[in-house]
Amino acid sequence: QVQLEESGGGSVQTGGSLRLSCVTSEYIDSGFCLGWFRQAPGKEREEIASIYTGFGVTAYADSVKGRFTISQDKDKKTLYLQANSLNPEDTAMYYCAAASARWPGNAYCQSRENFDAWGQGTRVTVSS
Repeated sequence: QVQLEESGGGSVQTGGSLRLSCVTSEYIDSGFCLGWFRQAPGKEREEIASIYTGFGVTAYADSVKGRFTISQDKDKKTLYLQANSLNPEDTAMYYCAAASARWPGNAYCQSRENFDAWGQGTRVTVSS
């Protein structure tokens, strides 16, 4: 099973930006789902962005649409999340994840239950 490791979290003020990285233990070829999730204290883990690799198809939660961008550098085995215009509601532990199914279709990437490999998370704190 692929291993994932996040980095890039930290503390920023409202309006600031961060770029989160997720390095995978192996190359992720086309036809797989990669995603970013977050979990705030006392809340359920929510999917905020996903990418269907090889097709450039992305999806975002309404809460981050227009502010966050998910991308993949296949050669570097890295998934990114560019987070701009951060606000205190973005404070959470951020996780990257991968789904092992290949060629499941873009819609498959938009369900948390389909992801079966997870990183340990990186914390993001946004102060007002």
